[in-house]
Amino acid sequence: MILLILGSIYIFFKPLEIKQKQFGEIPLLELSPFTLYELDSTGLRTIMKGSSGLRYKNRYVVNDIDYMDNSKKYLANMQANNGVYKNNIITLTKDVHYAREDGLSFDTQKLIYNKTKAIATSNVGYVAHRGDDTFKGTYIRYNNNKNFIFSKNVTAKIQLQEVSQ
Repeated sequence: MILLILGSIYIFFKPLEIKQKQFGEIPLLELSPFTLYELDSTGLRTIMKGSSGLRYKNRYVVNDIDYMDNSKKYLANMQANNGVYKNNIITLTKDVHYAREDGLSFDTQKLIYNKTKAIATSNVGYVAHRGDDTFKGTYIRYNNNKNFIFSKNVTAKIQLQEVSQ
């Protein structure tokens, strides 16, 4: 009799299927608005601001990022819709604007800035301006320390000034 009951339980009842859900990484801190100051013995080195920011174990994710690097010879400012700061690398996406205090600026859709080396790189096309001059290309690598630009497929519009004698 017991065997009959156990057999019918085995045949007619199935174990519940429990769905397991994977949760994404949970931020350690969320701030809105977001501001981060980096100081050292010489003073203010960087400021990172945004409309909101998330702090994870190994990175910051910032919306409407405004990043200022004052750690090199020239002050550099970068703005974008989104930014990720991880291991001294800032990855900026959507409507990126890079400006330096000496007048150089460029716009792109994605920029990777290595803070340690002070090198900004974009491989999705850019438009750069210095004074009245305009440059367009498909790739740019800009070294903020050496004031050196490497670019590919460049089209330039340069305004020459007439020199009177």
